[in-house]
Amino acid sequence: MLRVEPCVTKQTMSAQLESSEAAILSRVILPDAGDWPQAAAEAILRIGFNETDRERMTILLERAKSGDLSIEESEALEHYRHIGKLLELMKSRARRSLQTSPA
Repeated sequence: MLRVEPCVTKQTMSAQLESSEAAILSRVILPDAGDWPQAAAEAILRIGFNETDRERMTILLERAKSGDLSIEESEALEHYRHIGKLLELMKSRARRSLQTSPA
């Protein structure tokens, strides 16, 4: 039986990129905007993973590199990646807000 693969066009790829998690988060958070109050921006810059989570991420990354990641560990690593991306975008906007806020 002949299997036909769907044709991927530039338009299809563009739609996939625009609906990716990273693209949606960027549109929601607007990391290049600089309009958060100084106190809010400074508070956001203090948010981060605690030592236990950083150690867990390191272990998961090492296991992923060696190909020994279980399904549950893979999901956990993906969750860390999602939260990391969210923090990255929020901190970008916070830094931009501090650059544009009056001293």
